[in-house]
Amino acid sequence: MNKKQNRLIKEQSPYLLQHAYNPVDWFSWSDEAFEKSKKENKPIFLSIGYSTCHWCHVMERESFEDIDVAKLLNENFISIKVDREERPDIDNIYMQFCQITTGSGGWPLTVILTPDKKPFFAGTYFPKYSVHGRIGIMELLPRINQTWKDKRSEVETSVNQIVEYLKRDIEPSLQPIDDSVIEKAFNQLSNNFDNEFGGFGIKPKFPTPHNFLFLLRYCKKTKNNKALEIVLKSLHKIKYGGICDHIGFGFHRYSTDKEWLVPHFEKMLYDQAMLAMAYIETYQFTNNKFFLDSAEEIFKYVLRDMTDSSGGFYTAEDADSENVEGKFYIWELEEIKSLLGDDEKIISTIYNLREEGNFNIEGTNRKSGKNIFNLKESIDKLAIKLNLSIDDLKIKLESIRQKLFIEREKRIHPLKDDKILTSWNGLMIAALAKGCLLYNETSYLEAAKKSANFILQKLFINGKLLHRYRNGYAGIDGNLDDYSFFIWGLLELYESSLDEEYLMQAIELNNSVISTFWDEENSGFYFTSAENKDVIARQKEIYDGAIPSSNSIQLQNLIWIYKITSDEKLKIKIDLMLKTFTKNINNSPQSFTHFISSYYLLIQKSTEIIIVNNENTAEVTNIIKAIKKEFLPNKIILFKNLKNQNLISKMSPFTENYKTINNKLTIYVCEDYKCNPPTNDLSKAFQYLKN
Repeated sequence: MNKKQNRLIKEQSPYLLQHAYNPVDWFSWSDEAFEKSKKENKPIFLSIGYSTCHWCHVMERESFEDIDVAKLLNENFISIKVDREERPDIDNIYMQFCQITTGSGGWPLTVILTPDKKPFFAGTYFPKYSVHGRIGIMELLPRINQTWKDKRSEVETSVNQIVEYLKRDIEPSLQPIDDSVIEKAFNQLSNNFDNEFGGFGIKPKFPTPHNFLFLLRYCKKTKNNKALEIVLKSLHKIKYGGICDHIGFGFHRYSTDKEWLVPHFEKMLYDQAMLAMAYIETYQFTNNKFFLDSAEEIFKYVLRDMTDSSGGFYTAEDADSENVEGKFYIWELEEIKSLLGDDEKIISTIYNLREEGNFNIEGTNRKSGKNIFNLKESIDKLAIKLNLSIDDLKIKLESIRQKLFIEREKRIHPLKDDKILTSWNGLMIAALAKGCLLYNETSYLEAAKKSANFILQKLFINGKLLHRYRNGYAGIDGNLDDYSFFIWGLLELYESSLDEEYLMQAIELNNSVISTFWDEENSGFYFTSAENKDVIARQKEIYDGAIPSSNSIQLQNLIWIYKITSDEKLKIKIDLMLKTFTKNINNSPQSFTHFISSYYLLIQKSTEIIIVNNENTAEVTNIIKAIKKEFLPNKIILFKNLKNQNLISKMSPFTENYKTINNKLTIYVCEDYKCNPPTNDLSKAFQYLKN
C-alpha cells in the first residue's frame, strides 16, 4: 500500500523527510502552521528530534506512523516537526522549558504551545499507551486538549509567566572573574572522576573532550600531575571501550554504562572533531604515539564516510539499521568464526568476544548473544600475554580488522544524515588543522582547506553565514555557533597553512559576530541575531555540555584575534564578557571548562612566534611542523611573507618592522611581545621556546 506524502516531503532535513509519509498532518516550523493554529484555535503539538536519534525512531514507529495517534493529532492540534540540528535556536528555548518544568530533557522533545509559540507542557518520549508509570500519548493528548478548552485563561496566565522567565537575561557581575575558579573547576572534575574506568560520573557517560583540553592546560600551569592522570586514564578507556568503533573507526555519541562498553550507537561529527583535538593535544603533551594514532583513526573515518565530494562534512550516522539499534556494529561469535577460522581465537581473546555475548540485554541480566568489540588493556600488554612482538600483533590485528570491515560493509548501513552544518564543520576544520602537520601526508590539511573553502563559497552569502547546506540548497541564517566555531576553524587553518586569506576572513567574521550578536546592554553574545523572529526569547549559550558553548569559543576567538591584532576594542569586549558570566561560572566551574580554558589564553603569558621569509617554502612548513609537535596552548603563529608583507602587517601591526637577518628565513620568539634576538637557527628558536 502506497503511503500518502505530507508537507515534509518538500523539506531538506533528513529528519523531517523521515516523517514525510506519516499519517500525521505535519508542518515544518512556518508562519503557515501558526496562522492555521490561530485561525482554528488549536494548540501546537511540537516534536523536536534529529535523524540519528534512537528514541525518535521508536516514537515514530509507535505513534507517528499510527492511524489512531494521527487522528487525535490531526483533529485537535496543529503538528510541527523540527530538526534540532537545523534549528538549534528553537530547540534551545523549548529544551530549557522542558528542563525547568520536568527536571530533565532529551530527544524526542515533545512540547505543547499556544498559537503564539508560548509553551505550556513539555516532555520527551511518550509511548502510544501508558506503561511502567509513563503516560501514553493516547491518554495524554485528550487531557491536554481538554485543558486547552476548559482552562484556557489559566494556561494563558502560566505561559506568560514562563515566557518572562525564559526571557530573563544573565545577570552581569560587578566583579571580574576570579582565578580561583580554575582551582575549583579542577577540584570538581577530580572529585567527579571515575578512578576505575575514567571519565566523569557513573552513567550515562559522555566523552566531554573539552574537559581534557582544560585539564592539560591546568597541568601545564600548575604541574599537578593528577590532572594529566585523569586525561590519560580517560582517553585510554574511551579508546578501549565499545564507544569506539574498533572495526571502522570513529566514536559513538556516549556510553550507557560506566565502563564505556555499550554505547548509543549514533556517530556525531562534533564528537569526532572534539575527541580528535583531545587526542592530538595529549600527544603534544606526552609525545605518546597512542594518542596521535587515535586521532588519525578518527580522521580516516571522517574522510572515508563523512565527507561530501564538495568538501563539506556530513552531520551524523544513525544508531539504528533495520529498526534495531547497533545492529550494524555488533557481532555473533559464529559469524566471526566462519569468517576468520583459527584467527577467531586471538580476536576473541583481545576484544573480549563471547559465545553468549559480552553485554546484557537492556534492563536485564541476560546476555544478548551479541558482541561489541572492546579492549580491557593495551595492545602492548596483550602482546606480552600472547607471547608476540607488539609489531607482529599490530600487523595481525590490522589484517583481521580489514577482513571484518569488508564483511561489515555488506550489511545494511545506518542512515547517514548528509546535511552539512557550518558550525560542526568549523569544529572538524579546527581538528584537522590542529593535527594535520603531525602526519606524513597532506590529505588532512587539504580536507580542512576544502571544507573551509566550501563554506566560504556556498554558505557565506552577502556577508552572512548560513547554517545548513544539502542537495545544492543553502539556507537558515547562521547562529552564534556557526560563526564562532567556523572562526576557530579558520584560525587553526591559518596556523597550519599560513594562508593569510583564512586569517583575514576570521577577523572579518569576528567583526560580524560583534555587530550581529553582541548584547550592548548586558554584554556577552546572544545565540540568535535580532533579525530572528522565530524564537520567543533571545538567549545566551554558556554551558559547556557535550561540546563547548558558542560563548566559550567566541571568548577564545576574541582573545586569539586580540593577541594578533592588538585591537583594544576587542579587549574591552573580553573584559565585559568575563564580568557578564562570572556569577554562572563561580556557581559551577566544572560546567564551563572551555570558557575557563579560553580565560587561560588571556591570563597566561603568551608566546608569539613570527616567521619572516621571502615566500612560503617547504622550509617554513617544516618549522611549523616542528612547532606543532609541542604543547603550546598559549602561542600564536604569524608568517610574514615578504612578497606580500603589507597584508600581514595590516592585520597585525606589531609585525611591521620584523625583517629577515642575513637575508635568510628568520624566526622571532617573543613572550608577551618582548622578543628574543631574531635567529636563523631553528634549534636556537626552540631553546627560546623552552626557556
